[in-house]
Amino acid sequence: MYLWRKVAAARWLNANEASLQERALGQLAVIAKPGGKRLQMEIACGSWRQARHLLRDFGGRIEKLSRNWWKRLERDSKSKPLKIGKRLLITRSGGFQTAGAIWKSTFLVIPARAAFGTGEHATTAMSLLLLEQLTSGWRAGWSLVDLGTGSGILALAAKCFGAKRVLAVDLDPTAISTAKTNARLNKIDKVDFQLGDLRRWNPARKMDIVTANLFSEILIQILPKLKRSNWLILSGVLRAQEKEFVRTLRRSKIDIVEVRRRGKWVAVLAKTI
Repeated sequence: MYLWRKVAAARWLNANEASLQERALGQLAVIAKPGGKRLQMEIACGSWRQARHLLRDFGGRIEKLSRNWWKRLERDSKSKPLKIGKRLLITRSGGFQTAGAIWKSTFLVIPARAAFGTGEHATTAMSLLLLEQLTSGWRAGWSLVDLGTGSGILALAAKCFGAKRVLAVDLDPTAISTAKTNARLNKIDKVDFQLGDLRRWNPARKMDIVTANLFSEILIQILPKLKRSNWLILSGVLRAQEKEFVRTLRRSKIDIVEVRRRGKWVAVLAKTI
């Protein structure tokens, strides 16, 4: 087993991503460091020949993976899937498709790459549960916008739950690239992934649901825009900020329907009045 690796600017990735994804069969990993201006791209290769061809065509370097590394990867890929309500299973690999059929749940694969979220973090898990709970019994065809989409997990889950129109926005080009990769991996289309500053984002139309897993300061800044939807699923708020955050929502004439808490984090389901 070999690992092809290259560090380059986002511009290089934008120009070469389609070719890399084709060569990697959708398994290109893009890793960004906080504050960094360059991205690290990785593709696991089953043969030396495959790795050499990547090196020849795209540059970079090759690393031979140790036996222990491969065993660790196998253990990670066999980790227990995350069950979201009664309708969704999320895992890091495709190894639980049988379980998905048995549990009669939709199966969603979100590989652990670039630290953008596989659903295991408390804020993401609570948001997913609130989304599953809210839309249970809804007829297909509703709309959602996911702000700060990261891995795209909430946007893709929305499609699994029956959303027709889904918009996913993030400031980080690596996040958008990762989210698109995850959509292709799960064969989910018709998700509009957009690169943009959330503070400058203006909804073109009213959406049924807004999901936003962001810091509370940013949520408060963009609150007037969020009110243009019917339902809000807001997370990324610390427990120490909960009282002030809830007061701000109520002052903005937003009805608090449910508050979930896990560890030091809070997620809120709310309805605009």
